[in-house]
Amino acid sequence: MDIPALRQRLQQASDEEQYGRALQHWLQQRSGELHRAIALGNNGDSNLLGFVHAYIGQVPDLLEQAGEVARNHGLSEQVLPVLRVASTFFARPAELPAEHSGLLELLDEAYLAQRLIEEVNERYMAAGAGPLIPLNNTTANLIVHHLLGEPFSNQLDLAVQRAVERLLPARVFEQSAFADYRLASASQAARSAWASCSCLSSELGLSLRLPQCANHLPCPLDDQD
Repeated sequence: MDIPALRQRLQQASDEEQYGRALQHWLQQRSGELHRAIALGNNGDSNLLGFVHAYIGQVPDLLEQAGEVARNHGLSEQVLPVLRVASTFFARPAELPAEHSGLLELLDEAYLAQRLIEEVNERYMAAGAGPLIPLNNTTANLIVHHLLGEPFSNQLDLAVQRAVERLLPARVFEQSAFADYRLASASQAARSAWASCSCLSSELGLSLRLPQCANHLPCPLDDQD
């Protein structure tokens, strides 16, 4: 992973945004169409812009810190392949809409990287282990999914699903390496090291006001009015 190159690309896009304000204008157009469950707070457009900047800027820091923890605690075999794919998503993504450039293009790419981590974590937990990279980014990903809109965000989700299927076929969870990971990741040293990444999963400025289902559990976002 070339983290400095990712940061340089992010800085270049941020510099361009300061002059063109393309992302800001795009978000202003999208904010009026967001699902009612997405709470923008008192400073709506400003909060939304800050959220998107944080969501994008989080990716290089997350990849760097996760890679360092993996190398220091014997988790490289499991973690680093996932981080390399996430880095590739951020640096050289699949074909994106021609009108998406600068920070808006990076938002597409950040969504790919963040969704990859979310999907991998879910598969590890479903197999009886803890998350591979302890990052609670589900709410943030739901918001960005809705921002990008369908069917485009569904196309990105499909690209993530295909990548995860290549990285984590069912046989991975039947191998001794997975059992070794489960033990290594449960160590106090590993848990303490992952805790240093907790700031990366903090609230990014927005929240979801999820409606309540009949069983009193939150319902997912939908397209209903």
